[in-house]
Amino acid sequence: MNSENKLRVFETPEILSEAAAELMVQIAANSLAERGRFVISLSGGKTPERLFKILAESPFYTKIQWTNTFIFWGDERCVPYNDERNNAHRARILLIDKIPIPSDNIFPIPVNMEPAEAARQYEETIKDYFGNKTPGFDLILLGLGENGHTASLFPETEVLHEKTALVKQVYVEEQKMFRITMTAPLLNLARNILFLVTGKSKSEILKTVLEGPMETDKYPAQLIKPAVGDLWWFADKAAAADLKSE
Repeated sequence: MNSENKLRVFETPEILSEAAAELMVQIAANSLAERGRFVISLSGGKTPERLFKILAESPFYTKIQWTNTFIFWGDERCVPYNDERNNAHRARILLIDKIPIPSDNIFPIPVNMEPAEAARQYEETIKDYFGNKTPGFDLILLGLGENGHTASLFPETEVLHEKTALVKQVYVEEQKMFRITMTAPLLNLARNILFLVTGKSKSEILKTVLEGPMETDKYPAQLIKPAVGDLWWFADKAAAADLKSE
């Protein structure tokens, strides 16, 4: 495993999620102290839902200064805002509607337009937010698919080779669906990236991504290598079962 990966293994998904909440609180405090704001990009899928629920409850509810927290998303399915598959919709139900965060601090990916235009507009939103500074998020949450995808960087798709765009649309053939995703160049500008990986079904791909040869077209999660930030991998024991380093 690359030494730059900060791997931590936890007994259960619940303990993992609590540790992720603690790390998020720490990063938020550091970001607020250094820059006066905490800018995070959330992920979709089932794994972060435990984390969202923990953050919305005591004691974590009061540990983050939500008024100076700004929320983006790393990717989104091109489905309506109120669709259960919409990442922002799930985060709103589990977290955002339960915390004192101003609506102006929330930046969902637009899904009410053509995918290419949605990607262009979201890139402009990110650029406008960061102004003349490099668009580096304080924390980006990511998941790991059983096929090695992360965000909506899917195997053997053109977006994997993107060098300049920050956000792109991608058509996922097996899902017959367009998705919008932050590209690897943008993701790798983050100060902290945290992968959350749970379950036995992820053990083989986690081993491949962390300990196998670099095959980024087959396993896009291997593209994630922050230029100056920290790369954290939080896995439960089931997901980490096949790792030599575990």
